[in-house]
Amino acid sequence: MSITIKSECEIELMRKAGQILADVHQKLAEEIKPGMSTYEIDKIGEELIRSHGCIPSFLNYQGFPASICISLNDEIVHGIPSKDVIVKDGDIISLDAGVIYKGYHSDAARTVGVGSIPDESKQLIEVTKQSFIEGMKKATAGNYLNDVSTAIGDYASKLGYGVVYDFVGHGIGTSLHQAPEIPNYAKKTRGPLLREGMTLAIEPMINVGVPQVKVCDNGWTAVTADSKRSAHYENTILITKGKPEILSLTEKEKEEGFLDLF
Repeated sequence: MSITIKSECEIELMRKAGQILADVHQKLAEEIKPGMSTYEIDKIGEELIRSHGCIPSFLNYQGFPASICISLNDEIVHGIPSKDVIVKDGDIISLDAGVIYKGYHSDAARTVGVGSIPDESKQLIEVTKQSFIEGMKKATAGNYLNDVSTAIGDYASKLGYGVVYDFVGHGIGTSLHQAPEIPNYAKKTRGPLLREGMTLAIEPMINVGVPQVKVCDNGWTAVTADSKRSAHYENTILITKGKPEILSLTEKEKEEGFLDLF
C-alpha cells in the first residue's frame, strides 16, 4: 500500500482535527481525579469529542467498545474502560484517543499521573515523551522512516527501558491506520523516504522493565509481561522540509516550550 501525500486542503482539515484532539486531551487530563471509574473518564472524553462536532475514531473500530483507550499502570495500550475500574492516587493512566473531523482522523496519546505518583513513574513518562522528541529530530523530508524509529528506540533502550515491539505507529488520514507502519525501534532496512505532505501517527510505548507484552482475555488490553509500568506518548505529525509540524500538540505543551526541544 502506498503512502498518501496530503494536499493543502487535506492538511488544513488534519490541522483542525489535531487541534480538536489536543483540546480534548488537555481538558480530559484536567478532569481525572482519584475515585473516578475509567468508564466515567471515557464518557467525559466522548462528550468532549462530540462537543466539537467530531466522531470518536476508536468507538466500534474493529469492535473496540469505547471512545478512549484507557490503560492503567502495567497496561500498555487498548485498555477497555469499565465501571469496575477505579483510579487511585499514584496511578498512571495512558489516554489514547482519536477524532474524525470532516472525514479526517487525528490520533494522539498521553500518559498522566493521578495525584502524587512515584519518581520512577515520573521518569518513565518523561523518557517516553523524550523518545518521541528524539524521533522528531529525524522526522524531516529527505530522511528515511528508519531514522525516526532508530532515534526513538535507541534513546529509551540506552537508558535501560523496554521498547515495545508488538505495537507500532502508522500513517493516518481519511482512515485511522494507513501505510506505513512505524516501529519504535531500529530495523535493518531504511524504510520509505520521508516526503513533504506525509501525515504520520508516531507513538512510543515504553516499559520500565522488559519489552515483552501479554494480551488479556478480553482480546484487546496489552499488559507488560513482568507487570511493571508502561507509558505511551503519541502525536499526529506532518512531514515538512524542516521541523515536523506536530498537529495534536496541546496549548499547555506549546506554552511549556515543547517545540523548542527538537
